Parts: sequence; C-alpha cells; structure tokens
Amino acid sequence: MRIAITTPNGNVGRHLIRMLVRVGVRPVLLARHPAQIARELRPLVDIVEADSLDRDEVVAATRGIDAVYWVNPSPMTADPLAEHARASEAIVGAVRANGIRRVVFHSSVGAEKRHCVGGIDGLAATELSLDALDVDVTHLRCGYFFSNLTRHLAAIRQGEIDTVLRVDHAFSWVAPRDVAEMAALCLLDDGWQARHVRAVHGSRDLSWRDVTRILFDHVGNAVAARQISDAA
Repeated sequence: MRIAITTPNGNVGRHLIRMLVRVGVRPVLLARHPAQIARELRPLVDIVEADSLDRDEVVAATRGIDAVYWVNPSPMTADPLAEHARASEAIVGAVRANGIRRVVFHSSVGAEKRHCVGGIDGLAATELSLDALDVDVTHLRCGYFFSNLTRHLAAIRQGEIDTVLRVDHAFSWVAPRDVAEMAALCLLDDGWQARHVRAVHGSRDLSWRDVTRILFDHVGNAVAARQISDAA
C-alpha cells in the first residue's frame, strides 16, 4: 500500500511517519519544506515538495497513491475559510485525478455543527467535499491538543492564561500521538469502507480551570485562567 502523509513535520505527522515506518511502510511525505524532514527518516521515506494549498502540486505528488492522511494547513491569512476551501480543492482534485481510494482526514470537534464554529467551519466544508466522492473516508474529529499549551508558555510563567471560553467549561483534549495512532490504524486497516467518523479524545474532558490546577502540580507556580471577551 502506498500511503501519503501531509504536514509531515506537524504535531501528528511526525509521530505518524515513525509509526508507519516501524510496521514496514515507506510513506510518501508531501512537504512544503523538504529540508525540514528529520535526517534519520530520509532513507526510509519518499519526500515530494508540495504545498497542500496548491491543487496541481498535490495532484502531481499523489500519483500512484492508495491512501492519504490529509490535513488542511493551519490558515495563515485573515480569511481562513478561503484557505480551507483551497485545501479542499487540492485533496478532491488529487482523489479524482489519481483514483485514490482511501482518505483519513484530520478534522475537529465542532465540525459536526457545520456552521457558526469559526475556522472549524472550513474543516466541516472539507468533510462534505470528501463525503461527496465515491471513496472510503474516515474523519478524525479531534479534541484540543495538549501541545497547544506551548503557545501559552509566557503566560504560564506569568501565572495567568487568557481564554474566550468560560473557565469552568469542560471540553475534549487529546495528545497528538494518540491522534497519530488512530490515523495509523485507519490507514493500515483494510476492513472498513464508505464513510466513518471517529472521535479522538483524551480520557476525560477538562476545563481551563482543571488545566491550570494540573499545571500547578507540574510547574510549581500558581496559574489562573481568565475569561476575556471576543473583542479582547
């Protein structure tokens, strides 16, 4: 089986590559910056330079591919839905042009609402685009990454994390490695067909208040969560 992985240097991709290599798969990595692929992996993978927002590059990079782990790149402009739409066009174009039969799509909790969830609406639109194809597709609706806490390191050191959510509102969290394990299972298992949705969550939901208590146990200094307005 020829398996392609997008965002190979991402939080999930870097784990997924190693999992596939360990079971004997030589994955094809679609990378915007091939030089960033870890040196020890290069003899064990095939690397193709491709931007996941460029339909033509994705089509060219996925010729001969049987299955693909697809991630919409994190939007970097003021119009995230437009960027998600470009990513959708790229994977749909590749599936149609190259006869790819299986897609594992990295989606998110909230995509099931289909609208009014901010940038997640773009993931919902990609789900719908893939569902319209006559291929086997699994959507991984993932919780909030624990690794996202690294974005708050300065705030953690200062003792206060800002959030637009209620600080006592519990929601799903997950470790990127756990997402990679689920993606690997879906890519390697040929016993499923049609459309599937898998929730990929941690062992329990956590509020920001819960998280700050856990941080205190590990970093030693008190950390508080503060709700701020959407405008702020």
